[in-house]
Amino acid sequence: MLINLITKNRSYRRFDNNYKIEDETLIDLIDLARISSSAKNGQSLKFVIINGEKNDLVFETLKWAGALKDWDGPSESEKPVSYILIVYDTTYNYYNPIDVGIATQSIMLGATELGLGGCQFGAFNKPKLHNNLGLVDNYDIKSVLAIGKPSEEVHIFNSTTSTTYYRDGDNHYVPKRPIKDIIEIIK
Repeated sequence: MLINLITKNRSYRRFDNNYKIEDETLIDLIDLARISSSAKNGQSLKFVIINGEKNDLVFETLKWAGALKDWDGPSESEKPVSYILIVYDTTYNYYNPIDVGIATQSIMLGATELGLGGCQFGAFNKPKLHNNLGLVDNYDIKSVLAIGKPSEEVHIFNSTTSTTYYRDGDNHYVPKRPIKDIIEIIK
């Protein structure tokens, strides 16, 4: 059921670096984004797969887990094994940022269904990443998705006091506001 996929679809930040993902699997995940809805059916996003020797060129540009002040990111054995960059091709004449969210959710739900996990990054050094990978000038990087086999447990729970996530050993805890606190019904 969809509720199970959404519950398992968390921001994972530690991965089994020995588990490799085939390019075809990543292409299949991107295809989910391709067939998803797009504002005005603009379809102005493109996707760049990094799945091998250039992974470190992406990793070094990412800013990991802002709420975990004493953590610098995953260790060498916990790094993601694949990345998908979501880019706006500026040669198209229409861009809507909501498309990045739609594409990300489609890719991440597909990854979750396959037993994979990921983390979406909006915090990264865009000029350095663009240069590191030698991307064409008309690619404006909007998001980076780190993909791999999670090696941590993520738990969600209701909290009325804080939405700051935290870690305890191999467990990552993500507080969510209770449903009654986020809904207003007007009749």
